Amino acid sequence: MEVSKEEFLRQFGGDYGYPGAPKGVDEMRAAEFKRLEGMAYLDHAGATLYSEAQMADVLKDLASNVYGNPHSQSDSSMAASDLVTAARHQVLKYFNASPREYKCIFTSGATAALKLVGECFPWSRESCYMYTMENHNSVLGIREYALSKGATVLAVDVEEGADLAKDNGSYSLYKISRRTNQRRSKDVLSHNCQNGSLSDISGNNWNIFAFPSECNFSGQKFSLSLVKLIKEGKIPLQQQGKWMVLIDAAKGCATEPPNLTVYPADFVVCSFYKIFGYPTGLGALIVKNEAANLLNKTYFSGGTVAASIADIDFVQKRKNIEQVLEDGTISFLNIASLRHGFKIIEMLTTSAIERHTTSLATYVRNKMLDLKHSNEINVCTIYGQQYSKVEGLKMGPTITFNLKREDGSWFGYREVEKLASLFGIHLRTGCFCNPGACAKYLGLSHSDLVSNFEAGHVCWDDNDIINGKPTGAVRISFGYMSTFEDAEKFLKFLQSSFVSLPVQFNNGYMLNLNSLNLIDNSSQKAVSDIHLKSIIIYPVKSCQGFSVKSWPLTTGGLMYDREWLLQGSGGEILTQKKVPELGSIRTLIDLELGKLFIESPTRRDKLQLSLLESLADLSEEVDVFGQRYEVQSYDDRVNTWFSEAIGRPCTLVRCSSSKYRSCTYTGLRDRPCRDTQSKLNFVNEGQLLLISEESISDLNSRLNSGKGDCKQKLPVDAMRFRPNLVISGSSPYSEDNWKKLRIGEACFTSMGGCNRCQMINLHQDSGQVLKSKEPLATLASYRRKKGKILFGILLNYEDIMEGENETIAGRWLQVGQQVYPSTE
Repeated sequence: MEVSKEEFLRQFGGDYGYPGAPKGVDEMRAAEFKRLEGMAYLDHAGATLYSEAQMADVLKDLASNVYGNPHSQSDSSMAASDLVTAARHQVLKYFNASPREYKCIFTSGATAALKLVGECFPWSRESCYMYTMENHNSVLGIREYALSKGATVLAVDVEEGADLAKDNGSYSLYKISRRTNQRRSKDVLSHNCQNGSLSDISGNNWNIFAFPSECNFSGQKFSLSLVKLIKEGKIPLQQQGKWMVLIDAAKGCATEPPNLTVYPADFVVCSFYKIFGYPTGLGALIVKNEAANLLNKTYFSGGTVAASIADIDFVQKRKNIEQVLEDGTISFLNIASLRHGFKIIEMLTTSAIERHTTSLATYVRNKMLDLKHSNEINVCTIYGQQYSKVEGLKMGPTITFNLKREDGSWFGYREVEKLASLFGIHLRTGCFCNPGACAKYLGLSHSDLVSNFEAGHVCWDDNDIINGKPTGAVRISFGYMSTFEDAEKFLKFLQSSFVSLPVQFNNGYMLNLNSLNLIDNSSQKAVSDIHLKSIIIYPVKSCQGFSVKSWPLTTGGLMYDREWLLQGSGGEILTQKKVPELGSIRTLIDLELGKLFIESPTRRDKLQLSLLESLADLSEEVDVFGQRYEVQSYDDRVNTWFSEAIGRPCTLVRCSSSKYRSCTYTGLRDRPCRDTQSKLNFVNEGQLLLISEESISDLNSRLNSGKGDCKQKLPVDAMRFRPNLVISGSSPYSEDNWKKLRIGEACFTSMGGCNRCQMINLHQDSGQVLKSKEPLATLASYRRKKGKILFGILLNYEDIMEGENETIAGRWLQVGQQVYPSTE
């Protein structure tokens, strides 16, 4: 698997690292991207990174010059106007577009440029908007304008012939397959559409064909020969009128901008942060003069008019097309920053950037295809090139893939993303706002997509596998500052985390690199040795808890446990993952006084809340992780205290009741458990969390072995996992197999393992919240099961009989009580 850098350079050295540039990639990376130390940033298709030298030049420029609003004749305004004019020419030069034939319109991004085309294009009932399936949502969105004017909309598949590499401009090299026609206006005669294709319609109508220069999902590059063939009518599109071509170059222009002298498209859109990282919120529409004259902008604003009168219908727009199409004051300071980004590109050259990034992508793609499990099943399914019948199909520096287990089932993309973050690898998952390519490559039918949505799946959620099929994929992409070390770090991550090796034995425990194997019951100690070591209560969710010697049980588990939580100003639930400062807030409950005491290092006064105070007049409903709760709110005094303690506006609420929910699966072996009617406070799943001292000890031995990623070999204590119960005397991880257990007279049902997140990587040191990759990274190496990193078990208190009171006399847990587990 491993290849030395010398071997890599023997194969790719002519293309890798900018040998002809003033700075090589290693020197540039070390000097201008120091913030990437220990990381592999592989999301350049999402946004590439700005260099430190680039930002220093921007700061020096803005600190040394005075740039005013360009809509004036002052010196500062003229200075800004001159920079804007120079920037327009620089953008046109980047696309090899003649200023005599093209105009550069600045927008807030590629999406805004596409929206401008859609809303200003002269659509009619005779028009057609045709686009390839592999298009971004921002391109698909133009169809709303077309459909609203009665135009026909059509998605197509463009299949390139086997000899396309010869690129002789022949339309026979392309096969265009049409999908279903889309029409919205009811008054359009049905005879205009026959048998799924368009009949000829006479008239001087205008049509658009849109395609990406590079698919942001698969990385496939579309041949720009399509531009000439479509504009010259050499590809029959079965629609009369004038065809204009739109290229979405947002992804492709970072490594290979369309050459508009050779391929004279009518519209090209781009975003500059995709090319050199900064500025964001700035893009451009490069538009041919003929096409620009067709765009009819209805709205006018400051700078777009020569004259207007406020109280009568009189307005005269400017003749300069840039000023007509750009709304108000353009982002002139961002535009002034463009030259400092282009300076880097000009130094390296786009052709060298393309060769450099392609060498890395080709190397990684080939290595991924070689990865196999111990049973010879391929680990990686890569989308794009291997799906094409064309040999030598041009691919961008993007690799989109999914991973399979040795049994043929899929790893979910969220599992890959979660583990990648522990390895310091930045990548992207989902469908990347490209629903056509996503459905095409993943084999998702219309019914699949609709049923996935009805099952609750939406963009950016965690539903990565539904009915055994992936709903999205994983994408890595390389940029101009990517290195061989980034590629190797990613490949080692795949090898160590997802490639299944033969089962090994270590100290009697079965281990596997990507799945959790439960230990055999025979290795457990006698149950009489197990006892309750600690009891911890956490009154306020994500705040510190307190230890007790004994504590009463209720239908909700431990009395008052996680009965309060904090909401942000937008109603969101605040946890330590979002607000690490919550971990410094201390809590204590005095049952005799009936009070909750709360302290914070940022507040001198201690907050006291009555446990018995009625707040019914402030009752409301909130949603907490999909569960509906009736809650009671507190007054401004309490909310101000917490807001000042954590440094952001928030409100405290207390759970008054929750809708009972049933257990469907134990989480242990996917076996159904009996329905429960247990009240849940503000917990994610089970009422209580149990941790074993022996499991903690085994984890620490692994951390101290040096195989983990932590630099400081400090032991992790049980409190890092925020348990309610800590037991002692069992074998490591024997709790995984428990189905029930009894502590004293109280009985509990195991809900299975607790899925751990990065919250366990946060810890307090001298009043500061520190974050590392451990212990989650080490746990991920041997405690993973079906995408979950398990440690500890969740319990529900099941010793409640119908008609009993919420607090049962004598039902207390006490430190020192024997623990009697059952695996039956």
